[in-house]
Amino acid sequence: MEHVRIIAPSEDEAVFVNRRNFHSINVQIVFNAACKILDTVAKWPGSTHDARMLSESGIRQLFERHYVPANCHLLGDSGYPCKPWLLTPYLQPRQGPQLNYNRAHKTTRAVVERGIGQLKRRFHVLHGEVRLRPEKVSKVIIACAILHNICKVRQIAEPLEDGDEDEDNDEDGGEEDIYIPQGNLAQSGLPYRANFTNIHFRDADGAGAADGNGV
Repeated sequence: MEHVRIIAPSEDEAVFVNRRNFHSINVQIVFNAACKILDTVAKWPGSTHDARMLSESGIRQLFERHYVPANCHLLGDSGYPCKPWLLTPYLQPRQGPQLNYNRAHKTTRAVVERGIGQLKRRFHVLHGEVRLRPEKVSKVIIACAILHNICKVRQIAEPLEDGDEDEDNDEDGGEEDIYIPQGNLAQSGLPYRANFTNIHFRDADGAGAADGNGV
């Protein structure tokens, strides 16, 4: 997820204030290993929890209705429920397979930070406060995502800038939510994750999470 800053809207202002206390659109974005955007949803006010956005997204329906092959996974942070198709990190990993899994998960999911950094370097409008109505901001974000993918296909390099990529990423300051089970988003993937971990991460060199896409 990524928060894009906006000016305070004239209607429903409070719902756009996120937990970092600024107005934003909360954007759900999925990258593949090449930092190409596979899916993005840019319509939710900043106060909306990531798990709710996922629960009402089309990508969830694609996975749960089995339109996506069973051996494909999304990788998400601890703000998401663990599902058979959405692998999240262990909150208190034990030495051995669980710790190996978490290390591979973190390394693989770093593609999200890189992808967001590339997106923002290409389109500086996403760096600061977008001074448009929320509906228009959503259209701007989607347009930037489409153009980002076109640049990827045509192998157009992103602009080079001084400084570390990390300052472009994670408006939440690096903090992660902890998922609290709610409704139909129970963590049904916990047994699957345990089995996946034991199969692929018994050795320190396990790379079972490397085939995932990041959200």
